[in-house]
Amino acid sequence: MAKQNKPQQAPNTGHEWDGIRELTNPPPRWWMISLHASWIFCVGYIILYPSIPLLHESTKGLLGWTQIKEFKEAVVENNAIKAPYLKKVAAMDGQALLADAGMRNFAESSAKAIFGDNCAGCHGAGGEGSPGLFPNLADDDWLYGGDFDTIVESIADGREGSMPAHKGMIDDADIEQLADFVLASSQGKATPKGLALFNKSGCADCHGEDAKGGVFNDLGTGAADLTDGIWRFGGSREDILRTINSGVNEDPEDIPNTRSAIMPAFGEKLSPEAIKMLAVKVYGFGGGK
Repeated sequence: MAKQNKPQQAPNTGHEWDGIRELTNPPPRWWMISLHASWIFCVGYIILYPSIPLLHESTKGLLGWTQIKEFKEAVVENNAIKAPYLKKVAAMDGQALLADAGMRNFAESSAKAIFGDNCAGCHGAGGEGSPGLFPNLADDDWLYGGDFDTIVESIADGREGSMPAHKGMIDDADIEQLADFVLASSQGKATPKGLALFNKSGCADCHGEDAKGGVFNDLGTGAADLTDGIWRFGGSREDILRTINSGVNEDPEDIPNTRSAIMPAFGEKLSPEAIKMLAVKVYGFGGGK
């Protein structure tokens, strides 16, 4: 006859709570093995790796390993792999770099982190910009030119827009009509009367007699195209009125409502190779036109 377990007769410590007795049975073997393996592992880890915090640092461990050391070693290894490619980037002109599929892929991949660190805060991760604040790099609309060399120049030297405030220079009634004309032009509904006022007011000197503007150049001429529906500072009537009245990059102490259009220069912060690779990425955003 099989032996029957008799829980009530099992040895106990004499402690009892609400009818529950504390027995003296040993814990399962797997539990004890796990317990001892845990403290052995901890002791080994403390001996081999930095573990115990001291006043100014921690214990070094026999292996001398740290996350910072591992990171620096990985950076050195990565730089060694990239070095020959960076030499090629430095030696190639823009057209050659864009035409070489392998090198272009390297440049765009490398520029992803550079763009994220230096450009995405304003222009967005995909170059989409921020309406009313920062230009869209992906819309094929280039105020300063979208060829490779010009993009390199824009990144290295920065850009600063300019438009005078017309409040007080032009009658308020005419400014209202000019805003209507600019808005109508963007919708393909401009009238000859509005165009006549546009030219009479001197707007054509920068934006052209057809309001199509032109790329900024070394002579200081050029302005935004007012007919393409692409807006740097917003396309509502209120936005247009503000831009006409308060201008761009005027002294904010004199004209608090002026627009700000300044891009910092990165020529001293980034290496020439980094700027080239950034230019490849930006070129790809907007089709390079």
